[in-house]
Amino acid sequence: MADVLNSEQTESNPLNTELETPTLEAATDHVEPSIEPTHNPEAVSSESTSPASLEPTHSVAVASELSEEEPDLNSMEDFAAVLESFDREQAAEAAAQAFDDTHVVSGTVIKLTDKHVVVDVGMKSEGLIPIEQVLDHTGQPKLQAGETVEVVIEREEAEGGYLLSYEKALRHRVWDTIEKAANEKTLVTGTVLGRVKGGLTVDVGIKAFLPGSQLEIRPVRNLDAYIGQQIEVRVIKLNKKRGNVVVSRKEILEEEQTHKRSQTLEHLEEGSILTGTVKNLTDYGAFVDLGGIDGLLHITDMSWGRLTHPRDLVNVADEIQVKVLKFDKDKQRVSLGFKQLTPDPWLDATERYPIGAHVRGRVLSVTDYGAFVELEQGIEGLVHVSEMTWSKRMKHPSKLVKPGDEVETVILAVNPNDRRISLGMKQLLENPWEHLVERYPAGTNVEGRVRNLTDFGAFIEIEDGIDGLVHVSNLSWTKRVKHPSEVLKKGEKVKAVVLGVEPENRRLSLGIKQLQPDVWETFFAQHRVGDVVHGKVLRSAQFGSFVEIAEGVEGLCHVSEATDNHGTPVKLDAGQEHEFKIIKMNADEKKVGLSLRAVGEEASRAEVESYKQPVSSSTTTLGDLVNWKREQ
Repeated sequence: MADVLNSEQTESNPLNTELETPTLEAATDHVEPSIEPTHNPEAVSSESTSPASLEPTHSVAVASELSEEEPDLNSMEDFAAVLESFDREQAAEAAAQAFDDTHVVSGTVIKLTDKHVVVDVGMKSEGLIPIEQVLDHTGQPKLQAGETVEVVIEREEAEGGYLLSYEKALRHRVWDTIEKAANEKTLVTGTVLGRVKGGLTVDVGIKAFLPGSQLEIRPVRNLDAYIGQQIEVRVIKLNKKRGNVVVSRKEILEEEQTHKRSQTLEHLEEGSILTGTVKNLTDYGAFVDLGGIDGLLHITDMSWGRLTHPRDLVNVADEIQVKVLKFDKDKQRVSLGFKQLTPDPWLDATERYPIGAHVRGRVLSVTDYGAFVELEQGIEGLVHVSEMTWSKRMKHPSKLVKPGDEVETVILAVNPNDRRISLGMKQLLENPWEHLVERYPAGTNVEGRVRNLTDFGAFIEIEDGIDGLVHVSNLSWTKRVKHPSEVLKKGEKVKAVVLGVEPENRRLSLGIKQLQPDVWETFFAQHRVGDVVHGKVLRSAQFGSFVEIAEGVEGLCHVSEATDNHGTPVKLDAGQEHEFKIIKMNADEKKVGLSLRAVGEEASRAEVESYKQPVSSSTTTLGDLVNWKREQ
């Protein structure tokens, strides 16, 4: 190709065309016979020694003319210099007139301006190269003043000077190399200059176009990342007439991948350990390039422990060792494992983590029910919320720990089959319930704040982490309390009495009514069955009426006992007051049975007894007795 270009240049450019006359040396050879005698003096006449007698050549004619114009040139050196200068000027003028795009001339850089590089190409005016043609990828010019540069003269400008092309000169110089690389499909090294529509511009000696689809095997989103990089490409298309070159990097990568794949498949089998490069990460795992073939490293096969995302263990471009778990030759699918390169830490977890041992770990995550703590790679345990503190007030584990915290725990249970370890934190603290009986024996008066109210009672906190229960039945001696809110309010500070302590069950029983004297106990001490008491009807039911017979003491008068002495039912309305006879008492159950009928019968018996006694004439008569009866 170089020969072809040289041939074309020779035909089209006078600069490279030899003069049809002999050279200066040839001219002097013809003159020598006129100076030195020959063996045949007769053959040499006075006419033969003159220039006219020599073989007519253009060089001699030029020399003769120059001799006439420049009579001072009396030496051969002066003659040669003039001839060389004339030839150069003639060649330059001929080149300027030709303006052949295929012809390359040399020039000297005079200076650089903001827009052009000024070059002396031996013509009547300087030539100008557009400055953008000589800038490298950093924006700096590649030429300096005084350097020799090869250019192509494109045209003469109307305002003077010549437009030169540095790029075309480069194309002519490297075109043979590019064309040879295209024919032989050899690799060409180039530098990515910048991004253009649809791809990149690559400097391979001349600017070549690299389509974005030919950059990588897979689509590339960020083409700018390749700017400034040196890459190897292959020429896939060229048009010498237009000066267009299209290159591809994808073909080279595909061939390399095919070659690597064939080598990888030769020794790829289940159980083999290979080294690969992480190519891509997803939520479910990582794709690893094993050499021309990709394998999937699932997130469950990355670590014996728990991973939230593959990037917690590996990153793109990491080189890692993996184990082939499964290989489908037909579909060329490879399943890989990373954790299988190390022994399963759960196999001897029971021996390494005995119950009661104190261990330190890092909090991985916090949930509503507890915190997961990593004891080592692949081993993690759960600290349940109930095992974090002795206090029952903690609403959420995040109030105590957060991810990343280093904590000390106690082994509570180990289950290798389920890969679970139960941990505790409160066990490292003193259990306030162990010595609670000593500090709060039964009968001790305490003071606390109402923390919570339930249907069955109220919880009162007497110290941090220690709550006591006041059952609804222990709120009042005298009132029948249906709900604690009738007596207490949440947050209220109250006093109570310790009724009992159960450390093993973490229970503390309290009472409020016990702070007051027991009216029932006093009543039972002062009354017996058969006593007649005065009472006030509080409320009535179908089976009877409840009667207040002392402050805080109620008795029940059954409907069968609410009659007069003749057996006639008596309606007992709330607010009525009557005399009642105690017919039943139960101190344990705090129950008193009353009878209205028994009071009437008692009066009848007294009446009969009085009638049986002798009547004193001075004091009582039969009429008096009848009248008394009527009054009753």
